[in-house]
Amino acid sequence: MFSVNKLSVHFTGEFLFDHISFLIREKDRIGLTGKNGAGKTTLMRIISGEIEPTTGSLAIPKDKTIGYLPQEKLISSRETIMNETMKAFSEAIRLEREINEMNQELATCEDYESISYLSMLDRLNELNDRYQLIEGDKRESQAEQVLKGLGFEPADFQRPIREFSGGWQMRVELAKILLQKPDLILLDEPTNHLDIESIQWLEDFLIQYPGAILLVSHDRRFLDSVTVRTIEIALGKIHDYPVSYSDYVKQRQIRREQQIAAYQNQQKEINEIEHFIERFRYKATKAKQVQSRVKMLEKMNQVEIDESDTAAMHFHFPPAPRSGKVVMTAQNLEKSYENKLVFSDVNFGIQKGEFIAFVGRNGEGKSTMAKIITEGLKHKGEFITGHNVKIGYFAQNQAERLDPDLTVFQTLEEVSGDHTHGKLRAILGSFLFSGDDIDKKVKVLSGGEKTRLSLAKLLLEPVNLLVLDEPTNHLDMTSKDILKNALLSFDGTLIVISHDRDFLQNLTDKTFEFRDGKVLQHMGDVDEFLYKRKLESFKQLEQQNRTENKNQQKSSSGKEYYLKRKELEKEKRKLEKKLEKAEREVERIENDIQDMDETMKDPEKLKQLEDQQDYFQKYQYKKNRLETAMEAWEQAQSELDAFLSQNNI
Repeated sequence: MFSVNKLSVHFTGEFLFDHISFLIREKDRIGLTGKNGAGKTTLMRIISGEIEPTTGSLAIPKDKTIGYLPQEKLISSRETIMNETMKAFSEAIRLEREINEMNQELATCEDYESISYLSMLDRLNELNDRYQLIEGDKRESQAEQVLKGLGFEPADFQRPIREFSGGWQMRVELAKILLQKPDLILLDEPTNHLDIESIQWLEDFLIQYPGAILLVSHDRRFLDSVTVRTIEIALGKIHDYPVSYSDYVKQRQIRREQQIAAYQNQQKEINEIEHFIERFRYKATKAKQVQSRVKMLEKMNQVEIDESDTAAMHFHFPPAPRSGKVVMTAQNLEKSYENKLVFSDVNFGIQKGEFIAFVGRNGEGKSTMAKIITEGLKHKGEFITGHNVKIGYFAQNQAERLDPDLTVFQTLEEVSGDHTHGKLRAILGSFLFSGDDIDKKVKVLSGGEKTRLSLAKLLLEPVNLLVLDEPTNHLDMTSKDILKNALLSFDGTLIVISHDRDFLQNLTDKTFEFRDGKVLQHMGDVDEFLYKRKLESFKQLEQQNRTENKNQQKSSSGKEYYLKRKELEKEKRKLEKKLEKAEREVERIENDIQDMDETMKDPEKLKQLEDQQDYFQKYQYKKNRLETAMEAWEQAQSELDAFLSQNNI
């Protein structure tokens, strides 16, 4: 177990954390949440050892390891993708080198009965045992499997890592951490750099991971799938919930309502006490009662209500100018990059007012199609834009397109047209840029701030076709909901590419699936599309694209498969909660026994006991209770292991 003990962090005159404590158990799946600036990343950096807390400590067993993936990381490697990934196996490489050196040494040794020879044999056996335990001979196949899962093609493996974007380089860093198999994985927004297929692969990988996981994510479905415990940071303290994110949101609301009720009751009590003090302050006959109530106020613990981050974007898109009924048409569209065919023989028409989602694996051409539509990217075949179509485009790398040396205000002013300074300030205010914020340089903005600024630029000129390529990257859950509501009110035509299924749900009325060089059209939103394909998730969609002959998909309908999977997940969570409860009971009894041990070690404390015999009997009862609790824990662990094995989970 990893233990955080009375941790405090002091920044700019205030405590970010104030004496927080919690345990991370061996197979914990924890989602770390809290409003912007609450300290989620800071806490991860402390646990990873990057920075030190102001006070408090971390208890990390000597033989335990930690892997940490930050949101962003400067990578300057000149290695190929595969060579960089293989650095994850530093222990296996070291063991292999020692084994080879020792074999060479043994080959030259002639005294087979000497102590040194026998010692070398023992050491060689130890090295070989450890090498086999960590599967050192399988490291290349493991690396290939993880890289493919994260979206790399075999042809990418020998390409220099510097040829790839920052997002792809972060995938390599993630691959290295997963391959190192640390006892605790810390992930800070891991889905920001991934597409739908990679997210689903990572989700499955983490669900089956044998170690503990602590992660920060704004992807609600990812959190719900992976985590079974949520730790919230609020007002410098933590609140620990033994549930996944969606259930935590409900429980947090209940807790906040209870806090408000308790606060109101306390304020009423305080007012009554203060009124009594004021009324009888100068009456000698009431002096004792007045003094008693003064002390009561001094000792009263103030009820606090958790902060609620009410700051949120508030905007709507300008009315769309009238366009022709047909927004665009494509006939025999084809696009290639050098010798790589992206798609061919693509035919479609988009009508005014349609809301369309582009879905499919990474590299199948979704962003390429968006660039053909918005930027006139060169292609073969015929592509025609309809009458009076005015396009607003949010590119996947939109934040990188901003000039880092301009201020927030200058970024809008540069493309403002006839807008007044007051209008620009109003738009920026709608996206949470106010006061001195508008004079900040773009280069100091966070990822979320850059995304908000890029969205603000879309409001400067009315458009009737919005093309949005991964617009939710770096946005928190509240901002994503606000953007979705603004789009639902948009009276033009929408094309959106996103890996966020929650965001896409009920937003679009048609789905374009990019698969195997083709573009297939489906009526309905993403969930309807998945149901029609008899799939539960995007992961199964991608697997079926490559393995249509899988028996499981042939033998059962999508609905039956979904219900079966849902029931299995429900039973799994039930068994996991039973195990967690048993673990907590063991910990509680062990702590009680430890306290009693301390008392029995101290003769002075023993003398103060009213009945030592009764105390020893209670001690023995605790010992027996611990044995029973351990048996219950072992039984719960066995039940969970058997369930996972029987259902191939």
